[in-house]
Amino acid sequence: MEEDIELKLLKAKKMAELAKKLQEKSKEKTAREIVLEHLVDRGDEVLIKAEELYPREMKIIEEKLAELIKAEEIKVITGGQLLSLLKTLGLNVPIETKITFYENGKFMSFQEKIKRSIEE
Repeated sequence: MEEDIELKLLKAKKMAELAKKLQEKSKEKTAREIVLEHLVDRGDEVLIKAEELYPREMKIIEEKLAELIKAEEIKVITGGQLLSLLKTLGLNVPIETKITFYENGKFMSFQEKIKRSIEE
């Protein structure tokens, strides 16, 4: 009878330890999440576009970048830096770029700005 109670306590303790380990493991961030947290200046936009075009390659790149971030060799990655890295690796990621001007309380495109300059 006493052994039954000890056995049940031991099993309960083991189950609690396993539950704790599972909970800790589920809290671990993926490589993608780690990289996303360190992207600035449209870096997330570049990453998402690259993932759409090159899903297999980006998984590998994200894992390597996450390793470098964990090792504290990289602190932040700008969109331009990520784009340059991808280009160096032979991955062409086209990013839409717009030039806008803020004048008289509103934004205008580059085309509008030139058109107004010509009219004046």
